[in-house]
Amino acid sequence: MTVSDSNWPDSPLDAVEAAFAALTTGPAPLTLDLDTLGPGTGLPAGVMTLPALRDWLLRHPRAYAARDAVWRDLVRRARLEGPSWVIAAVAMAMPALRRHAGRLHAGWSGDGADLDAEILTGFLTALRDRVDLSKPAPYAALCMAAWRAGHEMLRRAGAIVPVQDLEHVIGPRAPHVPYGHPDLLVRRAARLGLLEASDLEPYIDLRLGGRAIEPIAARLGITVDALRKRMNGIDKRLADALAMGLLSGVVSSKAREYLQQQSAHRARTRTGRAGALRSAPRAAA
Repeated sequence: MTVSDSNWPDSPLDAVEAAFAALTTGPAPLTLDLDTLGPGTGLPAGVMTLPALRDWLLRHPRAYAARDAVWRDLVRRARLEGPSWVIAAVAMAMPALRRHAGRLHAGWSGDGADLDAEILTGFLTALRDRVDLSKPAPYAALCMAAWRAGHEMLRRAGAIVPVQDLEHVIGPRAPHVPYGHPDLLVRRAARLGLLEASDLEPYIDLRLGGRAIEPIAARLGITVDALRKRMNGIDKRLADALAMGLLSGVVSSKAREYLQQQSAHRARTRTGRAGALRSAPRAAA
């Protein structure tokens, strides 16, 4: 299926649907092998086209394990495998995005395409970076991000949105960090040896920038679980250092030397593990 420029939809949501139709028809449509998503999901067996999978999920609204498994796979693909899977992920969520758009349009007197674009932007931002796949219900988190983006546009414009559930509007608020600019704080921690230089930018991207973990782990050549464990270890060391005043006060030369020794020990341990992993295939051969 092809769509000419003259027939391309004005609404961003309609445009996504048109692109999705092009990707899922023809001789090589996008599909998912549901057998690879793990046991116990309740999904049908075998390979399924994405439109058929979307219809199946709509017919089984309480298949929570199945929906989570599908959406974790879709988000990973969108983050790692390129634009086609980004379009696929948006289109798979289109029933919910249409529903949100319909509710929000009731309080909007401007161009409907502008509001649709804001909803889409909220979804894409969450898809690219914000949704943590280690937590349950990634699909709900994506759709909530789309709703909030559209609602915020109406709020800025002074429009009133009829809302039945305030949780759709009021999200969790992150507390303010009382220790100055967190980026500078983390860089000071790196200078003290609380985290290694190779972990500095990944930590800033993940913890301060809210970036997605999958592309960063792929860039570093390690698994998502390994990177998450590494970041959690840094979190604990920074929390302990803050509690002891190491990041907000003067650090003695003795304490600095101890922290540097600990950093060197972690680096040696990490190098040893990497060497063992590299030698394992040769030993097996």
